[in-house]
This record gives sequence, structure tokens and C-alpha cells, in this order.
Amino acid sequence: MTAKKIITVFGATGQQGGSVVSAILQDARLSSEWSVRAVTRDTTKESAKKLAAQGAETVQADLSDKKSVVQAIAGAEAVFAVTNYWESLNAELEVKQGKDIADAAQETGVKHFIWSSLMDVKKLTNGKLPHVYHFDGKAAVEEHTRSLGIPATFFMPGFYMTNIPGQAMRADPPAHVWTLALPMPESAPIPVFDITDTGKVVKSIIQNKEKVLGKRVLGAYKYMTPKELLEEFKAVFPEAGKDATFFSLPHTAYTDILKGMGLPDFAAEEMLENMRLMDEGGYYGGASLDESHALLEDPLTSWKEFLAKAPAFKDLM
Repeated sequence: MTAKKIITVFGATGQQGGSVVSAILQDARLSSEWSVRAVTRDTTKESAKKLAAQGAETVQADLSDKKSVVQAIAGAEAVFAVTNYWESLNAELEVKQGKDIADAAQETGVKHFIWSSLMDVKKLTNGKLPHVYHFDGKAAVEEHTRSLGIPATFFMPGFYMTNIPGQAMRADPPAHVWTLALPMPESAPIPVFDITDTGKVVKSIIQNKEKVLGKRVLGAYKYMTPKELLEEFKAVFPEAGKDATFFSLPHTAYTDILKGMGLPDFAAEEMLENMRLMDEGGYYGGASLDESHALLEDPLTSWKEFLAKAPAFKDLM
């Protein structure tokens, strides 16, 4: 019997990595070909134990300790890697961690490196939006990975649907009218994505390796404007949504809200520029989703489907 190939999954207890682990282990064909090595900082945590219960091998590694990263990758045929800028708000640290993972993949002879990347916004907008560090850092790691010449594919997650309820969309007293408030025009195209679908997209990358080597695969259900998001909210929740409205937030009002929530000034400005990107350059630079959708075996979650299952809206059904 042929031994299974190993895929090392970084961020395995996070939303992206956790979705990748589940998608592989729950797919009969993939799970017969691949064993999952789930990387976590603490294998004794409950979240890590749940991965082991699913059938993953859990290993400990610290992204700031390259030796442990190399050990986590050694012997693996493929790697899925993601870093979390928001944990440290340190762009230099994120870039170093990402480059170390890519270097480790090269050193250990990985046959398929899948990097969770994003666009270089500063470059895309010719310097107009220079502070979207969580995009630009991942783009720098992508550029480094390409320079290494290793067989790689770049997964580009869209705008998380989970960022909308409770934050951008809420019903505040006294009127309790549902309002979608974002610092962009109602015509801005947003490539919405259910983060729990990450595994579906990465699964398609693994299954279509030869087609996608050196390419970006975009993870988004579709481009939707705030106006369209609101219209579908009204369709799913006709009673609660009958008076629902969109409000284009002034930029200073948006950053003031974020600062009031405890975000540092530079991070509030970063989030604003991230939102402005939708209408001022384009989240994916205007790229079509069609080629990426054609790879999928499983359909991505629609906005309506997400609304129906989102905890923030559970009392509206």
C-alpha cells in the first residue's frame, strides 16, 4: 500500500487553516491520498485536540522560530501557510514569518507551497493607499516565494462576510432599524467570502496543482455592492429588513469608531484604506472570479446562505 502524502497546514486552529484541515479530512478521495499535519503553538489546547480527533497529526511550531517551522514541514509534499497580522499589528514580523516558512519549504523540497496572499495595495494604487500593511506584507511574501522558484500557488481570500454583521451592519437603539454603514459608495464592488469556505478553495488548488502552479486563485463568492448586500438582506429578512438602509460613512467617522474600539491610530487608518480599496483600485485590481470558480468542486456559500446561518441574525428568521 502506498504511503499517504503529507500536507502541513499552518494556522490549523485558526479559521483559514482549520477550514483547510476539515476540507481535506472530510473528502473521501483526498483523505485517502493525504495525511494532514496540523501546526499549532500548543498541542495541548482544546482546539488542537479537536484537530487530532478529526484525524490530523498535531505538531508544535512557533512561526518566530524557524527551526521549529522547518521541523513542521520536513517530509511534507505540500504546505498551506497563513500568517496573522492582527495578532501583533507588526508588518515586519509578519513578513519575516512568511518568508521563513517559504524558505523552509524550499529547504525541505516541498512540491506544492500554497500561500494565503493578498494584493500589494501600495503598488496597485500607485501609492494612493500606502498603509494597508496586512495586504502588502502578504504580497511581499508572495514576491519572495516567486523569487525562490519553488512550485507555489497563491490563495487570495476575499472580504470576509463575518466582517459585516455586528460591525458594519447593526440595529442600534432607539429606532432599531438595520443599517449597513461602510466608508465607501453604495456602488463599490466587494468580493465577499465566507471564511469557512477556505478549505473548498484550497481543495481545488490541491486537485488542480498543474493548472494553478505560479497562479493566484481568488477566494470569493461574487462581487457585491453595499446596495446588493442590503437588497439580499431584505429578501432573507423581509420584516426586519423593510426599513433597512445603507449609510456611506465619512472617513473620519469610520476611523473615530475604530479608535473608540481601542484600535491604534495607524491601524484605524489601515482599515479605512482597506475599505477605500474596494472603490479605489479594486480588492483584486478588478480581476474576474470566473477562472477561480471553474476550479471548484463545491459551490461557495452565497451571501443569502451566510445571512441565514449568521449568529447575529438568528432572531430575525
